Amino acid sequence: MEAAGTVFASGGVDVPAKEITDLAGVGVGTLYRHFPRRSDLIVAVLQHEIDECVDAAEELGSTLGPWDALVAWIERFLDFVGTKRGLASALHSGDPAYEGLPQRLLDRLEPALQTLLVRAMDAGHARVDVTARDVLVTVALISQPIPGEGPDFNGRMTRVFLDGLGRVDESRR
Repeated sequence: MEAAGTVFASGGVDVPAKEITDLAGVGVGTLYRHFPRRSDLIVAVLQHEIDECVDAAEELGSTLGPWDALVAWIERFLDFVGTKRGLASALHSGDPAYEGLPQRLLDRLEPALQTLLVRAMDAGHARVDVTARDVLVTVALISQPIPGEGPDFNGRMTRVFLDGLGRVDESRR
């Protein structure tokens, strides 16, 4: 599964199975024995990554200040979304294997982010008129590949978004 995540990040979710098995040091038969369909592997990799994002929220929340934890988690989420090339098209392909998966992913991520976001709001570091869902959807959209632009563009736009997420002077509203 780790090899699949690495290969998906560099080549997209449609890479040949042989690339995954070569990196993992196993045969194609082993891959298909554990993941009979490509969608099974994609779902497993996604769920593993989501679990890591949820765990990261807990760790960051206990080791960093409210704003730093929020920013670090958003950057972690950006990295996850931005490196899974072809993921969005797979999730929205109409394949029954992915039915309901985008919502299940949001349902897992939203509470993890909500905790960090509320801490940042309570500390006066983040604006109070956004929700965790707003942040998740916005970062997912910002991280989509833009024709003619590299990943630096997405990172820069995320920083612009984070600047806007930071607490604003109430007199400027």
